[in-house]
Amino acid sequence: MGKAESFRALHAGEPFVLPNPWDAGSAKVLAKLGFKALASTSSGFAFTLGRRDGDVSLDEVIAHTAELDGATGLPVSVDLENGYGPRPQDAALAIVRAAEAGAVGGSIEDYDPADGLYPLEHAAERIAAADEAARRLDVPFMLTARAENHIRGNPDLGDTIARLQAYERAGADVLYAPGLATVEEIRTVCEAVSKPVNVLARPNLTLSDIAGAGARRISVGGALTWVAVGALVSAAGAMLERGDFSALADGVDAEDWL
Repeated sequence: MGKAESFRALHAGEPFVLPNPWDAGSAKVLAKLGFKALASTSSGFAFTLGRRDGDVSLDEVIAHTAELDGATGLPVSVDLENGYGPRPQDAALAIVRAAEAGAVGGSIEDYDPADGLYPLEHAAERIAAADEAARRLDVPFMLTARAENHIRGNPDLGDTIARLQAYERAGADVLYAPGLATVEEIRTVCEAVSKPVNVLARPNLTLSDIAGAGARRISVGGALTWVAVGALVSAAGAMLERGDFSALADGVDAEDWL
């Protein structure tokens, strides 16, 4: 079974965790730990370039996608933000280019940093164009549609559901609303749609909590990146402030993971 078929099959099985590496090395670590698929993180990747989330070009993301795909034998889904342009054809092009780089899945958001949330009809048109492009590919590409309203100043669950339902009708394979904070919110969204729902993990919720509410897939976004950066800050801060190098004993041998 190829990567694309394996990735699609995961969504038909038990709920699974889709972790988000920020570079090829972290991808190798996650693969060796036993995860079955990977997804990129736009914020984590931007950090590796010393930039903020959203300040990366499509060309750079596609090169990063190829690096992640080549790092392991696992399927890769790529965070394509808003498709790097407001037009439906921009979203479609992003899907095609991601697939050419080796991705077997990808997400499209309904938020533009300059203009805010797209009106629902326009947002659905963009997902429909992305779906049409995905269906023309030679592999069964998994299109994820993201409703960003919950984290973009409009935490209205009714709007979230209306958007996800529209994206389901437009052809999305997976539905995703970052910002769902409780089991009740997750359950309400999952019961309102028929396609698999991806949920962004939260420290106060377990896999059992999220899966029990109906989610099929759990991702972590940039969180693992910030966990790694937090360890760096803690260890380096101790060196600078106290001359304390003891945290270096907590490191791992790269050869064990590469």
